Amino acid sequence: MSQLFIEADWGLPTSIHALTTLRGGGISSGPYASMNPARHVGDDAVSVSGNRRLLRESLGLPTGPFWLQQEHGARVIRAEPGGGGANVADGSFSAVKGVVCAVMTADCLPVLLCNPDSGMIAAVHAGWRGLLVGVIESAMQSIGNGGMAWMGPAIGPDAFEVSTEVRDRFLKKSTMFESAFRPGKGQNWLFDIYAAARSVLSECGADQVFGGHCCTYSDSARFFSYRRDGVCGRMASLIWRD
Repeated sequence: MSQLFIEADWGLPTSIHALTTLRGGGISSGPYASMNPARHVGDDAVSVSGNRRLLRESLGLPTGPFWLQQEHGARVIRAEPGGGGANVADGSFSAVKGVVCAVMTADCLPVLLCNPDSGMIAAVHAGWRGLLVGVIESAMQSIGNGGMAWMGPAIGPDAFEVSTEVRDRFLKKSTMFESAFRPGKGQNWLFDIYAAARSVLSECGADQVFGGHCCTYSDSARFFSYRRDGVCGRMASLIWRD
């Protein structure tokens, strides 16, 4: 089973489950091979449905994940029992047992949150655009500022090159992001999305932040990467309570 996902290593009670799927163990083919749960990337619909069914069975999910239509924004909504799919947002939260919060990524940063005091959990899709407009702040406010965070697999700091314009937008928002950038090729900058997210989480009062050690771009055996491959599948990051 371990080849199907990476489990969050944050030491929470066993009643909290948090993980990111890997690209193996599914039935999709071609650039989507093989565990692609995303319907919006051009993969065969039958294969995607089969992958979602395999995920639910293999992981023992209590219900279907509350899927979102992600748009790189700051909207975070309450996840309802019974799954989702038509909900435009970049994060969801819940305190209801058995509700599976979910986001999909292929270089963007998935952040899973848990506040033991409020009983809230959340899943967040945080690419650089989402980070800039405040998706993590929205999610932290939804669960009650504080708690714990786990950063799942994203593009690493040696591979994520952005323009000077992007850097300037972050520094205009806050100088705390300055340490997340270092010179890249030409006029571009290398951006450490993990460091940027860690700064935001700290500002929002997260007690502990875990994860942030993978690079989706450089590890083609385990991860999809949009920047590396263009057409590709997605990993799913899930969190739920028993």
